[in-house]
Amino acid sequence: MDEPSAHLDVEQKVRLIKTVRRFAERRGVSMLVVDHDIYLIDLLSDRLMVFDGVPGVWGESKGCFGMQEGMNLFLQDLGVTFRRDLSTLRPRINKIGSAKDREQKAEGKYYYL
Repeated sequence: MDEPSAHLDVEQKVRLIKTVRRFAERRGVSMLVVDHDIYLIDLLSDRLMVFDGVPGVWGESKGCFGMQEGMNLFLQDLGVTFRRDLSTLRPRINKIGSAKDREQKAEGKYYYL
């Protein structure tokens, strides 16, 4: 699926995630989903492929990783850390240079699990 969350509001994205997961689990199949919405990927995915390159010039895929390993690789390249909001359980980007950002980078944990 190529960017299934494009033009969807939050409620529609939640329904999409539940529908895709249920479809794959009931049929015992894997789904390949490409999306820029990290919240969707976080809730939908069990495993992750990371792509690198220059559009139209070269590219490579890395993985298939577990979520923590794949997201750590991806986020480390961006220099960004994520935490899980304890009240909503949603992923949140740490402010660059914040205490939490520095702590996670020092531990090499760019992504929570």
